Amino acid sequence: MYQASNVYFICGFAAIGGALFGFDISSLSGTLGTQAYKRYFSNPVSYTQGGITASMPAGSLLGSLVSSFLADKYSRKVALQISCVLWIIGSILMTASQNVPMLCIGRVVCGFSVGIASAIVPVYQSEIAPKEIRGRVVSLQQWAITWGILIQYFIQFGAAHGTGGGPSDPDQPTAAFRIPWGIQMVPAVILFVGLFFFPYSPRWLASKDRWEEALQVLANLHGKGNTRHPKVLAQYQEIEDALKFEREQAVSSFKALIEPRMLKRVALGMSIQMWSQLCGMNIMMYYIVYIMEGAQIASPLATASIQYVINVVMTLPAILFLDKWGRRPSLIYGSFGMMTWLFISGALQQYYGQPNTEETRTPDNSDITWIVINNRPVSSAIVSCSYLFVATFATTWGPVSWTYPAEIFPSKIRAKAVSLSTSANWFWNMVLAFAVPPLLWNISYKMYYIFAAFNGAAFIHMALMAPETKGFTLEEMDEVFNSGRPAWKKFDRGSRLEELEREIERGNVKVSVPPGGRPVAGDPEQGVELKKVATPPAGNPIS
Repeated sequence: MYQASNVYFICGFAAIGGALFGFDISSLSGTLGTQAYKRYFSNPVSYTQGGITASMPAGSLLGSLVSSFLADKYSRKVALQISCVLWIIGSILMTASQNVPMLCIGRVVCGFSVGIASAIVPVYQSEIAPKEIRGRVVSLQQWAITWGILIQYFIQFGAAHGTGGGPSDPDQPTAAFRIPWGIQMVPAVILFVGLFFFPYSPRWLASKDRWEEALQVLANLHGKGNTRHPKVLAQYQEIEDALKFEREQAVSSFKALIEPRMLKRVALGMSIQMWSQLCGMNIMMYYIVYIMEGAQIASPLATASIQYVINVVMTLPAILFLDKWGRRPSLIYGSFGMMTWLFISGALQQYYGQPNTEETRTPDNSDITWIVINNRPVSSAIVSCSYLFVATFATTWGPVSWTYPAEIFPSKIRAKAVSLSTSANWFWNMVLAFAVPPLLWNISYKMYYIFAAFNGAAFIHMALMAPETKGFTLEEMDEVFNSGRPAWKKFDRGSRLEELEREIERGNVKVSVPPGGRPVAGDPEQGVELKKVATPPAGNPIS
């Protein structure tokens, strides 16, 4: 069977799993302002709407915790296919929803799917990609999320305006939300079928002692099918040494998770995912319509849509340059920028806003309690801060929050550790999705100060605890984190993989490859087992 071999294509296609997350975010945010949704589900606000929104991240929390068991046993690829099937089932339940409980059940099932995909897609991408472009291709996960949000939002926008009377029509048909919820099944079907033509992760194959297949996948990805290519042999050797070293430790993957040095890394990965939620970005995605209603500027649905376009466009610089400017600056400067925009937005609403009373309340702003009236410059500034906040997140924390946790753990615990990291994302996503509607209802602008303070805390935490990881292979991360250097001091030892590749090219190191490998034309020695010069486990220089 044909198997794709282009790294960009493989990682980009796998990122459709991230698009499911985006589709789910927009599948709700685009319906909140429609009369069909409000009428059919009895105008859910405050805790009721919070419960509907939180049902998806609740399912995602469970899915992320289960994901590592599926990925380790059945492979990263099969785990993603399982998530596709669950997404289709959940979407069917949402589309057929007759009441709030049925809608919540559908969202829980969809959430379970997204929890698996959000944990495993970055792992699969990081294990496929070479270190030089790992940040770029794992960032495709975040870009796919932004595309999912944007596409589904405009499907929602079109359905809301194309199903009779528009979103403000009190007799608007339920097709306004059922059509988009049905269409969101399409990307899952495409991903499920397409994954049959994609390779297994070479590191997963190696962990199952399927060395011949692992070597061939590495050759297809990095050596144009030539299993004797120096880069292929160097990566194969490094994976083999790292796996051998892990097995010699005779420590279970669960016990390895809580070893002191590794526990710090697990805590860092979980913290990054936690801060990615507590920064306030997904709240902007879920409840942007409420924010625009409070600003009283243009059409809330139309104004909010600009934010989704910004989210897509501003993720591109990170994809192109993350492997040049690094992960650490993105985390630090991103936190500071988001903190700034939130403080400004909260202050503007505090000093120029007022309670939304019976005199100012209309059918279009009845969902909120604090409003800016007849002050176009201030309303424009509030909306601008929202856009600048989204742009800052999209260029910094959005891509890095998926890239960083997926690359810092050793192979033995990678799936489980990333699963725990992602579960932190979904736990806080669930808490905030449930809590924010009551916060908007009860404390209004003060909510912005709370999230600004969270960004300030993240700024300090990342400055003190997050070392730079760009330019290192997955097998070299132990060196980076165990070097004893403070996070703000760059670890600048040369890459062991490049050193090993040079030694292979010079003939100083020979690697034993599995016999029976696929021959390459003009290379009669292909597939012959060679004598291997002993090399140290990953993390030690070659003498």
